[in-house]
Amino acid sequence: MFGPLRIGKYEARYPLIQGGMGVRISAGSLAGHVAKCGGIGLVASPGITLNSGLFDGTNYFQSNPLALKEEIRKAYEIAPDGIIGVNVMVALSDFEELVVASVEAGAKVLVCGAGLPMTLPGLTAHAPDVALVPIVSSVRAAQLIAKKWDKAYNRLPDAVVVEDPETAGGHLGEKMENIGKGEYDQYETVRGVKEFFRSEYGLDMPVIAAGGIWDRADVMHALAEGADGVQMASRFVTTVECDADPAFKQAYLDCKKEDIGLIMSPAGLPGRAILSNQESIASYDHDNATFCAHGCLKKCSYKESGERFCIVSALDRAQKGEVETGLIFCGTNAWKANRIETVQEIFDELFAEEEAKVIDQAA
Repeated sequence: MFGPLRIGKYEARYPLIQGGMGVRISAGSLAGHVAKCGGIGLVASPGITLNSGLFDGTNYFQSNPLALKEEIRKAYEIAPDGIIGVNVMVALSDFEELVVASVEAGAKVLVCGAGLPMTLPGLTAHAPDVALVPIVSSVRAAQLIAKKWDKAYNRLPDAVVVEDPETAGGHLGEKMENIGKGEYDQYETVRGVKEFFRSEYGLDMPVIAAGGIWDRADVMHALAEGADGVQMASRFVTTVECDADPAFKQAYLDCKKEDIGLIMSPAGLPGRAILSNQESIASYDHDNATFCAHGCLKKCSYKESGERFCIVSALDRAQKGEVETGLIFCGTNAWKANRIETVQEIFDELFAEEEAKVIDQAA
């Protein structure tokens, strides 16, 4: 039932990628333990320097690549032979620098969303073994990326993540007005992406389903609907190994289904988060007369006009446990979290039954 997941030159024992969660929610500890358990662990690069010990308040762009390399190093200490990758948002001002730093630190997989990573193969041309994985929410986006990469770089993706904007957490690759209409069919998109690469390039492209994946039944459904693997993020927040503060994890344990909804990010993208503290988030930067200190995003309404709030600071506050004024991104299923567990316990729940069958057959 659960075969390995091959992306480029790398084969994960289980068909699972741990989704990137920015500003140190998924840093070296979580990524390393997921890789150790047989999945693909991702260090999220956005704001990775904040709360790292390398940031002195003025050296954001200088320290961000260094902090990223340090977290990749930590992950490999935990899983020396594991598949460690990095999630890099295209919308980041230092997207190119973080891609280069990821490669230099030995990342095996690069997963890129929040925009179309049209220049990614050029940035990694010196490291052809690094697997390149764009995140899309439509067949059209996958087509645009593939045709650009093929023409300009003679390169195609090693896999594609199809993210469901109806269920995924964090920044979403869809317009706000199109979310919640009940018209989006994730697995139609999954199958459409696979068919495009099959018909256009003769490739059986690995396609990963992201958004709303919580338990074994979700994984089985995704695979039955044509996905080659799943990306899971929110489920890993309430683990011992997650890099977030215990108060951040407790917010997941305390939230109810109706607490989760959409916000408009200063990045100009909708995002899904816990909504109960939105007024406090919005007022924090204005009440404290803060301003855009980092310029972390290429386009940002807070940087440009002071509208909304500083998103990297809001995410940083939450990661450090200041949940009253911090932004807590999550998927629609975060309310299902009911205990702190280990990464290994999650893998056991998802895949141990299959392992037992393999052992029985071998015996």
